[in-house]
Amino acid sequence: MNKKMGRGRRPGSPDTQEAIRLAARDRFLRDGYQGVTMRSVATDAGVDVALVSYYFGSKQGLFGAAMALPANPADLLEAELAGDPETLPERLLRSLLFVWDSPETGAPLRALAGNAALDPDLNRLVREVVGREIIGRLAGHLGTPDAPQRAATFATQIAGLIFSRYIFQFEPMASMSPDDIVERLAPSLRLALGPTLTASD
Repeated sequence: MNKKMGRGRRPGSPDTQEAIRLAARDRFLRDGYQGVTMRSVATDAGVDVALVSYYFGSKQGLFGAAMALPANPADLLEAELAGDPETLPERLLRSLLFVWDSPETGAPLRALAGNAALDPDLNRLVREVVGREIIGRLAGHLGTPDAPQRAATFATQIAGLIFSRYIFQFEPMASMSPDDIVERLAPSLRLALGPTLTASD
């Protein structure tokens, strides 16, 4: 007996995974990061919401896949926040430089940053993600009354590094070694994050 093709949810397959990714990209660009849910993407892709979670794990993972990012900045930040607070600026800088300098992981990030400067919808989406997943998460980790301002100051310095080294390729920043950049920028990043980094003495 032939099995009837219904109009229900699609079963899992590589084609289904790509359909979810494309549906998520459309949703993120249309509704912004906050406006997207795993369920709304599942509905657009015609799959069960459990399948979205199975393939992409979390909303952050779904965003990274939708934007074709092999390295998700929010995940990198989360990994470094778990380490020693006193060396957080250095670790974050080295992690950022390693990912952005790499031809494999850096190229999609550079493309996203460059396109965000030209595409209003993508610009809005990147601003929202940075505000919620980078600045917001870092501020929550700091936990001080002025944490949002400190986290925003930190993110501003990081954004300056990204655009000067990778987008505009200003010299000598574009050709400086990671060690030189860490040596010169880590003190100002530590100052931005504040005394909580060394308060454990």
